[in-house]
Amino acid sequence: MFKIQTLNKISSRGLDLLPHEKYEYASELTNPDGILVRSQAMHDMELPASLKGIARAGAGTNNIPIDKCSERGIVVFNTPGANANAVKEVVLLGLLMASRRVYQGICWSKSLIGKGSDVPKLIEKGKSNYDGPEIKGKKLGVIGLGAIGVMVANDAEALGMEVSGFDPFMSIDAAWGLSRTVKKAVSIDSLIAESDYITLHVPLNDSTRGKINKEKFDIMKKGVRILNFSRGEIVDSKDIIEAIGNGIVECYVTDFPTDDMLANDKIIPIPHLGASTPESEENCAVMAVEQLRSYLENGNIKNSVNFPECFLPPSGSQRITITNKNVPNIIGQFTSVLAQEGLNIADMLNKSKKDYAYNIIDIDGVVSDSVLSKLKAVEGVIAVRLI
Repeated sequence: MFKIQTLNKISSRGLDLLPHEKYEYASELTNPDGILVRSQAMHDMELPASLKGIARAGAGTNNIPIDKCSERGIVVFNTPGANANAVKEVVLLGLLMASRRVYQGICWSKSLIGKGSDVPKLIEKGKSNYDGPEIKGKKLGVIGLGAIGVMVANDAEALGMEVSGFDPFMSIDAAWGLSRTVKKAVSIDSLIAESDYITLHVPLNDSTRGKINKEKFDIMKKGVRILNFSRGEIVDSKDIIEAIGNGIVECYVTDFPTDDMLANDKIIPIPHLGASTPESEENCAVMAVEQLRSYLENGNIKNSVNFPECFLPPSGSQRITITNKNVPNIIGQFTSVLAQEGLNIADMLNKSKKDYAYNIIDIDGVVSDSVLSKLKAVEGVIAVRLI
C-alpha cells in the first residue's frame, strides 16, 4: 500500500486514478511515499524519510526544494504542457487588453456608478480616452518556444500578427508543432528590437532572473507592449516601471503583479490566472498522478526536473532502482555485487542528468535484504529500492 499526501486540492479526476487497493491518500498522512502538490511552499517543510517522489500539478517547481530532494534521491516531477492551452488563451486575452485598453475602459465605466440617466452620454463622451490599435499586422516577439510559446506563436499568427520567436533550447517536439512561417530570431536582442509586442515563456532560473531589464528596454521600440505569464522575477519591476514612465513601454500585462505596480494605469495586474481553468487543473492532476504512480509502481521516470528520463518495460522477476551521484565506475560496482550474490541481470538501464544518475536493473531471481544493503553501501549511492 502506497501513501500519497496531497498538499493542495487536487482534481478528483487525477485522484480517481489511484486504486484504493494500492493507494491511500489524504492531506494529513504520516510517512508518505509520494506527495501531490500545486502551489504550496515546501522549502521549510521537513521531508519524511519515507518520501520517494513529489509530483507538482503544474509546470513551475519554484515552491519545491529541488536541491534538497536531489540529495535525498527524491524524484520531483512536473507537468509541462498540461496547462498550455489555458495559459495560451489568457496570453491572447492579454494581447488584446494590451492594445485596446478595454480593461482601463471598464474600470472607468464602473466609476460612473450613480450617475443615473447621464451614464450613456458620459460613456459616449469619454470613450475616446480608451481607444487602441488592432493587433493585426503588428510584430509579436515570443521569447521561449516550449509548449505554451509555440501555441501562442501559432495562434497569434492566425490572428494576423507577424510572429518571430527565439529559443536556443527548443525541443524537437516543439519544432514540429511550430508554424513554418514563424520567423526564427538569431538573438533575444534582435527580437525585442523589432517587436511591437513581446511575450515571455521561459522558466525562472539564474540565467533568466531579471533578464528583461533596463539594458533590454533601451533597445526596444518606443510604445512596446510586454506580456509576462511566465514568472514575475523574469522582468525587473523597478526597470519596467521606469521604462513605462519614459514612454518606452506602453503597457505591461503581468500575471504576477507586485505592490509597486498596482497604482500604475499602464500595468494590467492579473492575479495569476494563467492556468486557472477546470480543464487545466484536471489535466495537470491526471499527468501528475500518472507520473508518480508509474515511478512508485515500476520505477520509471518521466518529466522529472532533477533526475533523467528513464523507461524500461519489466523483464525480470524483481526490479531494483538505484539513485546515485554521477561518478565514474559505479555501475561496475553494482554488477559486481549482483554477480557475487549469483543474481542474473535480465535487463538494465542507466541514465544521468548533471550531478545525478538513475539505474533500473531487472533481476532473474530473488533479491535479499543483504544485496540491497551491499548496494546501499557503495560510495556515491543515494537510494536503493526493490520493486
